[in-house]
Amino acid sequence: MPLTPNSSLELLFPPSLIPSSIQAKLGSDLHIRPLASTDHKRGHLEVLRVLTQAPDVSADSYTSTTPPFHPATYYTIVILTLSDEIIAVGSLFVERKFLRSLGLVGHIEDIAVSEKVQGRKLGLRIIEALTGISESVGCYKTILNCSDKNIPFYEKCGFEKKENEMVSSPSPNPLPPICLLTLSPISGKIRT
Repeated sequence: MPLTPNSSLELLFPPSLIPSSIQAKLGSDLHIRPLASTDHKRGHLEVLRVLTQAPDVSADSYTSTTPPFHPATYYTIVILTLSDEIIAVGSLFVERKFLRSLGLVGHIEDIAVSEKVQGRKLGLRIIEALTGISESVGCYKTILNCSDKNIPFYEKCGFEKKENEMVSSPSPNPLPPICLLTLSPISGKIRT
């Protein structure tokens, strides 16, 4: 199946928010764009399974709940092959803070790259794109949570370990330890 043009899709947000430099870094065999309401059939959930269990949902359920978010709050992006298969994903959600003069904070979540294409710097490109979106919507910082084993990767992306996070989970299985990493997207420097 050939790559579906952005103009033929119902996208979560305008593609112009993704820095154009990221597409250039991907090369001509890949395409980056916002999540589309029909991305169930392109393997969105399969790629997320590299992170954790992702339950099967029907295509109708997926389409009816995508996009379920306020458009200026959630930004999910995908990288696809020219055969219209999703191979990498990531999300940013923007929080309004009552501190920092009602400033905005970007939270990066669910960075996943298909195992068959890991090593091509697609995770880095997803992080760069989401950080660029965070900057363009005016966030004063961008943060993310990760497991200890992923700290070196996020440090290569310009983040540093800062503070700790506490979790209360209703499940009987304890969650793995995580860290909080922060990047100040406005200056490009690490915020303390």
